[in-house]
Amino acid sequence: MSAAKQPTNYGALGTLVTVFFFWGFIAASNSIFIPFCKSHFELNQFQSQLIGSAFYGAYFIGSLILFLVSNALGYDILNKIGYKKGIIYGLWISVIGALLIIPSANANSFPAILASFFIVALGFSLQQTSAQPFAISLGDPSTGSHRLNMGGSINSFGTTLGPIIVSFFLFGSVGGEHKEVTVTNINTLYLIVAGVFAAVALFFTFSKLPAGINESKVEKENKAAASLLTMTGLVTAIIIIGQLTEVPKLPLLIATIVVVLGVLFYSNNSATKNSEGWGAMKYQQLLYGMIAIFVYVGVEVTIDNNFGALLKIPGYFNETGLDESEISKYISLYWGSLMIGRWTGAVSVFNLKGLKKTIAMIVVPFLAFAIIMFVNYLYGNDISDLFLYSVCIMIAIVAFFYGQEKPVKTLVTVSALAMVSMIIGVFTTGLLSVYAFMAGGLFCSVMWLCIFSLGVGGLGKYTSQGSALLIMMILGGAVIPPFQGSLGDVPAIGLHYSYLIAALCFGFLVLIALKLKSILKAQGLDFDNQVSGGGH
Repeated sequence: MSAAKQPTNYGALGTLVTVFFFWGFIAASNSIFIPFCKSHFELNQFQSQLIGSAFYGAYFIGSLILFLVSNALGYDILNKIGYKKGIIYGLWISVIGALLIIPSANANSFPAILASFFIVALGFSLQQTSAQPFAISLGDPSTGSHRLNMGGSINSFGTTLGPIIVSFFLFGSVGGEHKEVTVTNINTLYLIVAGVFAAVALFFTFSKLPAGINESKVEKENKAAASLLTMTGLVTAIIIIGQLTEVPKLPLLIATIVVVLGVLFYSNNSATKNSEGWGAMKYQQLLYGMIAIFVYVGVEVTIDNNFGALLKIPGYFNETGLDESEISKYISLYWGSLMIGRWTGAVSVFNLKGLKKTIAMIVVPFLAFAIIMFVNYLYGNDISDLFLYSVCIMIAIVAFFYGQEKPVKTLVTVSALAMVSMIIGVFTTGLLSVYAFMAGGLFCSVMWLCIFSLGVGGLGKYTSQGSALLIMMILGGAVIPPFQGSLGDVPAIGLHYSYLIAALCFGFLVLIALKLKSILKAQGLDFDNQVSGGGH
């Protein structure tokens, strides 16, 4: 007889997903803030992208600090203070970072702005480390991916609305002619951002959310700490070599990937032989989840980061290549595809049955598509060649139905389809190739959620620690995109064929998903069968 399913706490979930919205909102403001910094501080393209590097670095460093401090103290900090307080503290850290952007901009100091953005993202790191397992804990573990889907869909909604709202405050309009951005505009924007974060922190403080405290004690994890410090030290050494020598970037990036994956596989092998001192990393599902997050975030970001440059290449989309002003709608629809998929996945949270659920699974993605098209229309983009993308959306809907909300089956299905999509994109040109690459966003949309729920499945008192380690692997977004870009610079390969890297990443994720299934099943955790047994 199977155990009764834990009901979902919808009231608490509704409160929790507000922070997911603002992560997306701030991400949008960063993409608009970067061009301002480039012109205002007279930076080159590489230097302006350091804002993104500060964000990725903060997620990695923040998660690493949380793990190391917890290990030094002998207890998991988030278990002690609870997920609710973790989110509140993270919000206040982000408030401090947002406020520091103002004097940094007034002082015309780009390094100070980078430090301020780093602090904002440190807050995000703590918020995400708390919010992700918190969402899973607000119901049955087997349906945790459904609640993460809800959070992801709200996050994507924030990303969609962010450019409109931020453009208004920075440029004085949404579409049409933009006025020049001044420091006063920056002050206004980040005062509002800081105020909103402070309001959300107060809202959480006085909300009736459960504390999310786990009193279980965890042992010292000195071996895990040593493993992560070794990884950090080796990656840092590679970065220093890249900065101080003329060694080509491609072998250094390959070395970085080898170091990260090598350390994780070595840790898994060691922990399997003797689990003492490994803490959460003694669980194979977490280690494979970390590898999967590294690859998934890397491939999701690399599709987009190199997409704009690909569209400009003569002979790819058309004979002359697209102008800068013509590519934004395709980039927008790639990220919008993530919203389409996450909104569709979020349908599962509402416990709809039968025909109602079927209708919602079909209507919701096209509603999201309509919103994205409308946003592009507001920006003045010609959207006439985007309507046929609805065919890709229909394929994704069929995939979601086939996945049956089962995390392993869904992850295998969307990873395989994404791999095929990348191959089609590589060996075709024009609008078909563009559609194929953009469809990667549709299939990526539910990957984080599936990987996360599988990676922390069965961790118990180690769940918050496992969450921090998974979020640390966002590092993949800072490694795989430049790796693909370096391959694209090789004349014999070129940027178009470098997208085979994305296909390989998705193929690798298929194998990881199957491995996660076997690991969890051996522990008596067959999430796919649990999900198929009924609703929430």
